[in-house]
Amino acid sequence: MNRLPQWIKRITGASVGVSVFFAGVSMSNTGLGEDAAELSTVEFIDANIQQGYEDNEIRPSAVAGDDEWVRRVYLDIAGRIPTLEEVKQYLSDESPRKKTALIGELLDSQDYVRNFTTIWANNCIGRRTPRRVSRKGMEKFFREAFAKNRPWDEVVVDIVTGEGHFEENGAVNYTLAQMQMADEAVQLTAMTTKMFLGMQVQCTQCHNHPFNNWQQSQFWEFNSFFRQVRKIEHRKVDPETGRRVDDFSEVVTRDFSGPVFFEKRSGLMQVAFPIYQGTKVDPNAFDRRKEFGKLLVAADNGETPLIAKAFVNRVWGQFFGYGFTRPVDDMGPHNPASHPDVLERLAADFVSSEYDVKQLISWVANSVPYSLTSRFGDDNEIDNPSAGEMPLFSHMYIKSMQAEQLYDSLISATNAHKSGKGGWEAQESQRRRWMQQFVAAFDTDENDEATTFNGTIPQALMMMNSELINKAVNAERGSFLFETVTKPGKDAEKLQELYLAALSRRPSRSEIGKAQKLFSAYGRNGKLYAYQDLFWALLNSNEFICVH
Repeated sequence: MNRLPQWIKRITGASVGVSVFFAGVSMSNTGLGEDAAELSTVEFIDANIQQGYEDNEIRPSAVAGDDEWVRRVYLDIAGRIPTLEEVKQYLSDESPRKKTALIGELLDSQDYVRNFTTIWANNCIGRRTPRRVSRKGMEKFFREAFAKNRPWDEVVVDIVTGEGHFEENGAVNYTLAQMQMADEAVQLTAMTTKMFLGMQVQCTQCHNHPFNNWQQSQFWEFNSFFRQVRKIEHRKVDPETGRRVDDFSEVVTRDFSGPVFFEKRSGLMQVAFPIYQGTKVDPNAFDRRKEFGKLLVAADNGETPLIAKAFVNRVWGQFFGYGFTRPVDDMGPHNPASHPDVLERLAADFVSSEYDVKQLISWVANSVPYSLTSRFGDDNEIDNPSAGEMPLFSHMYIKSMQAEQLYDSLISATNAHKSGKGGWEAQESQRRRWMQQFVAAFDTDENDEATTFNGTIPQALMMMNSELINKAVNAERGSFLFETVTKPGKDAEKLQELYLAALSRRPSRSEIGKAQKLFSAYGRNGKLYAYQDLFWALLNSNEFICVH
């Protein structure tokens, strides 16, 4: 049956067999009736979101060109822009299935593993490693998880139930990072519900939720699962100085039974027992966290587990700039999803796939909405989530690069990554040394970590004159810029190389004309410096810094 909508045919030139789509609040609203259940996951995403366009009387933007899309997918999956050779290879590929093929290649790459390892290590312990926490151990845990494509439910259970040495079992570093203060596991409770359940229950620590039926007792019921957690910080004697120094940290389970006591705003003391979504756990259980782990992956009366919905929402937000809820970690009746059926279908299929992270990413990246250009017009200008509107995903929303994306993209743009020596640990050590400057420049006034390039004065200075930028535009013999500019060929060809390396696209006729004027101003003897200034300008442009 030809179910391909006319608008998809119009903007893609596609024929029967390409992804279909549709989106609404219920299956019946899609206009497909019983056929909706027969749609593949990607077809369902496309169909359901299309319904949103029709309901809001807008038309989606056109499909992005190959140059725009390839840069985007590299940044979202691999965490960097494509190299010059990679972008040339993709642009010259005439296969009709090259998008799907590239998505598969990226998901099988070490760059994917490193990118998602970085994302989730930052999510769990922050960029600035807290005291007595091992980033090496945390990254090792996630690196192995993403390299082996471990089911996400197993990964989460390992994180929230982990105990032992902080490098022998890297998962425990999440718990250690949340236990920097003696707060009776309050921070650990709040972070766990936000990160893995998509629920912000921290405000119910002191009072009932103002916008839904979450009660103060619910926070302390969650908290009681973590009251058996204890961290031990071991020290040793330094043989050279004779002083005691930090050795290692570990997480252990301690004796704790019975209820947790908390005070209501009225001053009345209450008790809370370990209860998850209405399911009670024996308060005398030997290890409440393990019981909590079992409940996380159990279907609640046939409903999709919250850890699946929370992860789907985060992945969607990572790829589109906005999740189905804003923020992505605040799901609940007070904050309805923009496309509840898409969220539910993706989460249900994610569970059916045995929590296959690569499969989930493939579904999202192969969808029609992800393929659309970031440019928009009169037909869909109301689709503007930054103005507080619900996202309709009728065009790609522009995002600023994460700090790590910016660093890795600067390396890729100059081919400097090829000069790295040693294995994973050696390369990561070098990367962390460079990132120290980036992280310092990304601080906020609240001593928090800004995650994106926001154009502050320290950030701008870092991009204009940091050691990394100076190396990136180095015109000395042997550098990428020198080799590109001094090889035989016309200036127009060399310009294409620089634009493809930095922006993954070829320069326009207008840009070529402006570059030629620049070369004339510098004269024949100064042409290398003209190219150097041009490359510097490209790397400092909004087009380079943004994901679009």
